[in-house]
Amino acid sequence: MRSFSKIKYIFSNTVWQHSGPGGWVFINIPAEISSEIRELHRSGEEGWGRLKAIAKINESEWETAIWFDSKKQEYLLPLKSKIRKDLGVHIGHDLTVEIFI
Repeated sequence: MRSFSKIKYIFSNTVWQHSGPGGWVFINIPAEISSEIRELHRSGEEGWGRLKAIAKINESEWETAIWFDSKKQEYLLPLKSKIRKDLGVHIGHDLTVEIFI
């Protein structure tokens, strides 16, 4: 992938699931990093604060998007079920993630 030509951010946080049936699973990008991303890349956001990104956990790397949560002032990285299954990730796991924007 093209991650080498983008700005890299590294963070750790806990995997959580949005309430409700079939709730999406996310990991929050900490506020300090989210603030920097928003300051530098807001012009690239699409509807609802969506910003294209590349995510990497261990050796798994994929194209995705992060979403800005205006209540928490943080971006959210969704973790699709295939990614979670491939990595053996469950709700409550602490992960270190690299994202490239």
